[in-house]
Amino acid sequence: MSGAEAGGLSLLINSAYLVAAVLFIIGLKLLSSAATARRGNVYAASGMLVAVIATLLSHEIVSFTWIVVGLVLGAAIGAFLARTVEMTAMPQMVALLNGFGGAASALVAGDEYIRFAAGAISPSYDVQTTIMLSVLIGGLTFSGSMIAWAKLQEVMTGRPITYAGQKFVSAVVFGGAVVLAGWLVAVDSNLPWYVVLNALALIIGVMFVLPIGGADMPVVISLLNSFSGIAAGMTGFVLDNNVLIVSGALVGASGIILTQIMCKAMNRSLPNVLFSAFGSQVQATGGAGMDGKVVRSLTTDDAAVLLGYARSVIFVPGYGLAVSQAQHQVRELADLLEQRGVEVKYAIHPVAGRMPGHMNVLLAEANVPYPQLVEMDTINPEFERTDVAVVIGANDVVNPAARHDQGSPIYGMPILDADKAKTVIVLKRSMNPGFAGIENELFFNENTRMLFGDAKKSLTELVTELKKGV
Repeated sequence: MSGAEAGGLSLLINSAYLVAAVLFIIGLKLLSSAATARRGNVYAASGMLVAVIATLLSHEIVSFTWIVVGLVLGAAIGAFLARTVEMTAMPQMVALLNGFGGAASALVAGDEYIRFAAGAISPSYDVQTTIMLSVLIGGLTFSGSMIAWAKLQEVMTGRPITYAGQKFVSAVVFGGAVVLAGWLVAVDSNLPWYVVLNALALIIGVMFVLPIGGADMPVVISLLNSFSGIAAGMTGFVLDNNVLIVSGALVGASGIILTQIMCKAMNRSLPNVLFSAFGSQVQATGGAGMDGKVVRSLTTDDAAVLLGYARSVIFVPGYGLAVSQAQHQVRELADLLEQRGVEVKYAIHPVAGRMPGHMNVLLAEANVPYPQLVEMDTINPEFERTDVAVVIGANDVVNPAARHDQGSPIYGMPILDADKAKTVIVLKRSMNPGFAGIENELFFNENTRMLFGDAKKSLTELVTELKKGV
């Protein structure tokens, strides 16, 4: 290839990368709204397609055999997962994708280091540094995401796993990994110790997520997502690939911003989320309830009457909705209420569920109209004017103790003001506490009625009763 041809090809590739970056930015912007998220995915995916095609034009590629094999296998696996993974398992899916992104960055950086150790290339110190960062961040992202997946999938307990001296041990391992990475940059090359660094990165990821409980999984997932982007950006510097640098920076920055939003929604700092082992202690539930207060239950028939004659109803979805996979029954019930002239809305708490936007994704899968999904700050003033609030599997995000009980672990956390509705119907299997490990004051309020049982079964029965013409 002549110099002119090489220059023209380089210009074409960089121009394609610029188009891809613009599509990434537009897609990211559209993903910020449920109404435009589908379009945002299309833009972002189109940008990635442009970037992949441009990369395949590189003159450095001399054989497409394994690239084609990888494309076919990846497309097949992606299509299979897209069609088979339940919406309720989407948090686990996101955790896996974060992990695989981190692993891919670490493997690419590892390949460059192996070439360096073999004498095939002689990277500068700054490139060697980014190789080490890719390995550290990519490795811990992979193993940490696998632990997050195991907790979400209930392969292991979702509660924090702690032991004496855990913070000290974690600090020593992390510090040792940083020192080893610096030493590897300083020496010519040392493949055996590079393997040790990879092992330490994986151990750090495990130690990072083990002490974090299920209630904090939205923060963990968004943070690991940010890590995967940072690792990709570092790999972009290793390969001198502009689109990797840009896309990695976008994912890293957006993940950090989302992490901060999640922390703000819980009124907790990021260090508190990561190191407090929140949810490790579960308080016992007394016989009659808090201070002898009584729990008031109702039947499906009574609940149907309350809903059927209401003027306004707000559904408050939580993790229990995802567990019972009752999103379609909620939509069917809402449709019946609207046919009777009832105003229906859904109150969305930022950290309800097990990943950012979990409830939005779940309800969108049931084709709930986007305008009915209302964020916490907007919906809270409406509860006082609402006839019935239906809480489905939510717990800590509707606990009034967060407003006044300074001794509560959730004190100060912004909550949905469901307790201010004229009547509150709580769909719950039992009186077990949520991930915060405390009893919910809402369950004992005079205006609260408990409808015990599986949410899907209870909602189906409510639909049946309303169809009878209650």
